[in-house]
Amino acid sequence: MKMSQKVREWLMLLQLFDQTTHEDRLEIDWEIERRTGIYCDDAIRRRLISEQEFREIVATILNRKKRKRKEVILETETYVI
Repeated sequence: MKMSQKVREWLMLLQLFDQTTHEDRLEIDWEIERRTGIYCDDAIRRRLISEQEFREIVATILNRKKRKRKEVILETETYVI
């Protein structure tokens, strides 16, 4: 699936692109579309998402990924009693 060009541009402009994976960027696209009800590039062009809201979306996605990673680590650890 192709990701939004505007999301890519904003991530690069805000120096967040290297902190995200392709899957993260797709999730950012979907979250913008969920919040606005329209295609993410159109939402950004129409300024329906502010820079602050965009940063919050990115942070939420990245924090969710960190929590998932911690859960996987906890599930795979073994304890000796």
